[in-house]
Amino acid sequence: MSTRRIIIGISGATGFQYGVKALQMLKSLDIEVHLVISKGAEMTRRLETDYSREDVLQMADVVHPLENLGASIASGSFITLGMLVAPCSMRTLGAIAHNLSDNLLTRAADVVLKDRRRLVLMARETPLNLGHLRNMQLVTEMGGIVFPPVPALYQRPETLDDIISHSVGRALDLFGLDLDALPRWGEDIAPAGITGQRPGHHHDPLKVIS
Repeated sequence: MSTRRIIIGISGATGFQYGVKALQMLKSLDIEVHLVISKGAEMTRRLETDYSREDVLQMADVVHPLENLGASIASGSFITLGMLVAPCSMRTLGAIAHNLSDNLLTRAADVVLKDRRRLVLMARETPLNLGHLRNMQLVTEMGGIVFPPVPALYQRPETLDDIISHSVGRALDLFGLDLDALPRWGEDIAPAGITGQRPGHHHDPLKVIS
């Protein structure tokens, strides 16, 4: 594949900013970004952010209408690194888990799974009922990765953007993308009093605290 491509799906769960942050981070990389946004996501964009629709669409290289099931990303012959859905609603999760390709977002995710490419779902809901958990299990068994955007407080975030950036950066890590600005444990981050230790590499972590 001469052109590296990735699909970004934004569905209707709260957290539209996760999808925007993914688009912003990918701008600095040599990768072609294909974007598809659900109808629910358009509503959360208006409710949660000051971004206009045009602001968001301009961040992608190619934008696909949700209803266009004949789009390039609906075919496995169109090679991509995979797809990140950020955020991923429980409705979208359920459709993907049960292979319901009723719009381009869920069809693209189905294609990624059938062609054994990387699918990462930033599932955004709490608490979870048994149906949610079973759908997560089904997606995982098919090779997808369920990646709830849980804040990494060990990096001592100072702003909401710090929290969002770290979660999205870790999700993009799963595609083998090199994000230089992402703080990493053991490289950029270490608790006070701990020197040269990696999590899980010391028999008694309490003994290394001064």
